[in-house]
Amino acid sequence: MQISRLRLVGFKSFVEPTELAIQPGLTGVVGPNGCGKSNLLEAIRWVMGESSPKSMRGSGMDDVIFAGTESRPARDFAEVALLCETSGDALPGTVNIGDNDEAVEIVRRIERGAGSAYRANGHDVRARDVALIFADAATGAHSPALVSQGKVAGIIAAKPQERRMLLEEAAGIAGLHVRRKEAEQKLRATEANLARLADILADMDARAAALKRQARAAERYTTLTETIRIAEGRMIFARWRDAAAAADAARAEMQSAEAAVTAAQSAQGTANHAQVTALAALGAAREAATAAREAEHKLATQLLALRSDAAAAALKLADLDAEEARITRDRDAEDALAREGAAAIERLDQVAKTATAALAALDLDRPERDRANQVAADALRDADVRLAETRAQSANEMAERRIAEAADAEAARREERVGAELARLTRERDQLGDPAAAQAAARAATAAMAQLVETAAQAEAALGEATTARETADTDFAAAQQALAEGRASLAALDSEAAALDRSLAASAGDGDGVIGALKVAPGYEAALAAALGDDLSAPVLGASGVRGWKGAIADHDPPLLDELTPLAARVEAPAALARRLAQIGVAERDTGQRLAVGQRLVTRDGAVRRWDGFVTRGDGAAAADRLIRRNRREALSHQRPEVAIGVDQLAALAATAQTVREGNAQALARARTALADVEAALRAARRTADDAEATAQRLAERATRLNDQIAVIAGEAELAAAARRDTAATLAALPDGAAMT
Repeated sequence: MQISRLRLVGFKSFVEPTELAIQPGLTGVVGPNGCGKSNLLEAIRWVMGESSPKSMRGSGMDDVIFAGTESRPARDFAEVALLCETSGDALPGTVNIGDNDEAVEIVRRIERGAGSAYRANGHDVRARDVALIFADAATGAHSPALVSQGKVAGIIAAKPQERRMLLEEAAGIAGLHVRRKEAEQKLRATEANLARLADILADMDARAAALKRQARAAERYTTLTETIRIAEGRMIFARWRDAAAAADAARAEMQSAEAAVTAAQSAQGTANHAQVTALAALGAAREAATAAREAEHKLATQLLALRSDAAAAALKLADLDAEEARITRDRDAEDALAREGAAAIERLDQVAKTATAALAALDLDRPERDRANQVAADALRDADVRLAETRAQSANEMAERRIAEAADAEAARREERVGAELARLTRERDQLGDPAAAQAAARAATAAMAQLVETAAQAEAALGEATTARETADTDFAAAQQALAEGRASLAALDSEAAALDRSLAASAGDGDGVIGALKVAPGYEAALAAALGDDLSAPVLGASGVRGWKGAIADHDPPLLDELTPLAARVEAPAALARRLAQIGVAERDTGQRLAVGQRLVTRDGAVRRWDGFVTRGDGAAAADRLIRRNRREALSHQRPEVAIGVDQLAALAATAQTVREGNAQALARARTALADVEAALRAARRTADDAEATAQRLAERATRLNDQIAVIAGEAELAAAARRDTAATLAALPDGAAMT
């Protein structure tokens, strides 16, 4: 890239349009201090994309606009144009800036209070695009090659990082760093967007589930509302029917009531008379009733007193009857005691008589009886000793038997208790359930869970494929939409251009009946034809008569054109009246002084004309050339539009197909997500089932183990209790019977 021209308008001190041509070699600007030499370098940096006002020696970017003087007003805008010539391959960083690959004109324009705008070869571009253009050319607004005042010492004392930047720029890879930084920023932004998209998808899934629940609730609400509406309608109809029936009954009752009222009114007169009579009788009856009520009150008081006396008398009689019965019982008891005492007295008298007789008899044999008594006393004493010993032995045996019976009873209770506990534990173990069945259920749940895991993996793979297909469909749809939009824009641009050309051609159709309307020139030769024929294009083709126009001429020994010249007739379709004129006009790329015969002309494609007699002209017939160009362009648009329209229709069909595919992929993605959610829910349920089954199996196994251990312990205790019972039974059987001891 080689800077060849710098144009400034309204930039700082350059109020008037100023153009600086930079020719090959060394270009220098010499002038006193303050003449604006530094402004030229700042203009170059500014048009290259400088965005810092401080680098422009201002507080704001609007300070680069001419601020005015005492004799000249301030400007509202500033513009700097930089023309750069390129050689070799096109710059890799350039954007779509036209077909000119040999020169790039960068223009930056700023308006006061409105900001800056960039143009490259007449196309609007962004500041970043301009920066990439210069970065790929190893320069830019911050390039070390642009040395401002006081920067030489800074370059000499540059740090290694700054020297590296200088070397990278000299190597032409500064644009790569700019692109790498931009790509890294885009990647980070894309990663952030993906993370955000994942959060949004999760949120949307949750919201979709909530919306599904709300939709189901809304459906239920709609159904219930419809049911309620029908029920309310039926209820209102039933109420209306009941109300209508009640109204009919009320009307009938009203008629009956009116008849009754009429009868009552007729009877009311009679009743009024009777009422007067009754009131008179009522007064007397009230007096009699008052006297009767007073008498009744007195009698009621007396009756109440009598009833109280009667109750007291009844209680007293009951007490007397009870006392009489008690006295009777006491008297009977005393009579019985008296009879028993008399009988006892009689028995005692009889015993006394017998005892007296016995004493008398005993007194006779007292010595013998004393000896017998002594012997009996000795025998009695020996018997008492033996009886005491026997009673002691019997007490010991009884105590031992009671102890043995208590031990036997305790052993029996223990045996019964241990047997009951053993039966309970055995019954609980039998009712516990089979741990093997629970383990089989756990294994089945684990197998189902493994199958669901495989199904979930397949669902995730299907979801990934659906997501990829959806992304591909979205990309295809976006590309199709963009292509369709571009095609429609191109078609609209063609239609707009054609309409403008039609209006322009219609406006210029008032050129009379000139021959220009009957000409058709090859594209690129419009200026040559207009310059060669000039004003003669406005002349018409004449018939038998006419004042000014083309009547035609027969070629008669016309000299041929040089071989290096192309006859203009070969590039133009014209009436026969112009054939001889066009045959003697040669077309060349440049006028190099080719030889011309008498009557011949040479014209270049850019409109330079030279006649055989040495007359030359340039640029004649510009209006006619413009009309011919517009007509050729209109014809080209007529041929181009059907192809573009067909392309737009094809793009529309492709966009519709992409939309259909996109919708199908979206539905497939939704189904895949639903399937994955269902499989995950089933997997969670299977995992819970497996965990529950394993926990149940483990719990049953542990409980069965504990019960078996407890049953083993209780069985041992039962054996000990049975042995103890046998021992106590044997001990009790060895002891004498308690009845014999007594």
